Amino acid sequence: MTLSTPAALVLVLTASCTCARVPDPRLAALAYADAAAHGDADALYAILTRASRQARSRDEVKRMILDERDELADQAKDLRRADVHVDATARVRYADGEEAALQLEGGHYRVTAAGALPGGASTPEGALEQLRRVLARRSYAGLLRVLSAATRSSVENDLRSLVDGLDEPQTLDVKVSGDEAQVPVPGGHHVRLRRDSGVWRIEDFD
Repeated sequence: MTLSTPAALVLVLTASCTCARVPDPRLAALAYADAAAHGDADALYAILTRASRQARSRDEVKRMILDERDELADQAKDLRRADVHVDATARVRYADGEEAALQLEGGHYRVTAAGALPGGASTPEGALEQLRRVLARRSYAGLLRVLSAATRSSVENDLRSLVDGLDEPQTLDVKVSGDEAQVPVPGGHHVRLRRDSGVWRIEDFD
């Protein structure tokens, strides 16, 4: 079963990747359940992450609990059910902005998405972040992995058609005008080139 906490009070289960034995995330979930069942604001505040404690004061948490006492009690009951599955995840952010996403499996953290291995985003914002990362790396392979199947197929077909059209470049009709050149390519493509310091470079193509 899947559980969601009140929007105003988010519990994040964390564990160190460097520990010899990874703490059981279910213990944190049960601690949350006990605190929620008793409406214990101090206990709930103590198990919030540092960022969450910085975002709201202890008094604010107490007010939230007063407003959501019944919902927290229901959550406590659900969390204690035998069929509840607790997932623990972690994110590692590197100095260059890259992130690695990990999930706890069998007492060990396993990589779910890192660098050139996007694991599939669960939200639109996550997909946009993956797009940003592959574009920042100038990774064509990474870009293809974050596109939808239809878009990926379209891009690959267009590029394949362009490759086929450029199979014999010496036979193409290259129209040079000063330091610029335009080349119609079979398959409906068009390439524009520009000469820079005596070197011809591709300026654009479609």
